[in-house]
Amino acid sequence: MKKNQLDPFDIRIINELTSDARIPLIQLAKKLKVSNTLIHQRIKKLKDQGILTTASFRLDPWKLGYQTCAFTQIMLTDSKMHIKVERELEKIPQIVECVNIAGRYAILVKIFAKNNRHLRDIIYEKIQPIKGVEGTNTTISFETAFSRNIPVVLDEE
Repeated sequence: MKKNQLDPFDIRIINELTSDARIPLIQLAKKLKVSNTLIHQRIKKLKDQGILTTASFRLDPWKLGYQTCAFTQIMLTDSKMHIKVERELEKIPQIVECVNIAGRYAILVKIFAKNNRHLRDIIYEKIQPIKGVEGTNTTISFETAFSRNIPVVLDEE
């Protein structure tokens, strides 16, 4: 896989955009003391490379009435079933993240539920009946201490 070529200026742009994705590009250009055209060209390059994907808002689940956050590990009857199971999990709107993991459990999902009873219903009525799911193990999260993007640094190679 070809590595993305980032220079210090790309990293400055990325850091600014991950800090405030809604910053007007003309304001970003002034802040970085470059032309608006250069900012547009670099952002297009970063998008074309797949480094910048989408700008989005983060919702506060608690303020939307989701009082329970949990991580559920899913054991499969056959590890080859993970893609089919992942497609079914994607249909459950309360599952906000799904990752394939190593170990006894093959899939880990992050779930937001209105309360513990709602969480139980999601697990027992929506996840466990999926063909290929053998069992689950759930851990309830009290709170998220922090959430952030991966740091961007220059490759020293």
